[in-house]
Amino acid sequence: MKIKSVFKNNGMIPEKYTCDGANINPPLEFSELPEETKSIALFVEGADNPMKIMIHWIVWNIPPERIQVFEKLSPMISVQGINDFGQNSYNGPCVVSGKHPYTFKVFALNTLLNLPASSRKSDVERAMQGHILDKAELVGYYSRQKEKPKGFFGRMFSKK
Repeated sequence: MKIKSVFKNNGMIPEKYTCDGANINPPLEFSELPEETKSIALFVEGADNPMKIMIHWIVWNIPPERIQVFEKLSPMISVQGINDFGQNSYNGPCVVSGKHPYTFKVFALNTLLNLPASSRKSDVERAMQGHILDKAELVGYYSRQKEKPKGFFGRMFSKK
């Protein structure tokens, strides 16, 4: 199983897909899925904070015939769980300084997951146990080119 996007493995994630840009999910393409695949699950994890890996996106029940996930994924074809930002959506890389890795993990499953949209990564991982046929990873890095304004007034009066 393979996953690819607009950035190469271990390459830089374009600003468009971060909190400094449009903050939309990058397009993804899956290939070489096992024949028995009934659904696909996806986690995006990032090291924005050196103390904790942040969950930026959780999606499951992506149909296996949908081998492409376009920008701004529509939840009508899958289920998005709650990320570490408390949202059922994609939250792109957002760093204060330095270069940080973000991992896009995709799993081919032999079942659909019967979970509510209020589920978190741990719930999805538990439900996936014993159902993973194959998996793949894509790592991208993000580094802020300009310093993010500090505090409320810095954000309020800054120009993008």
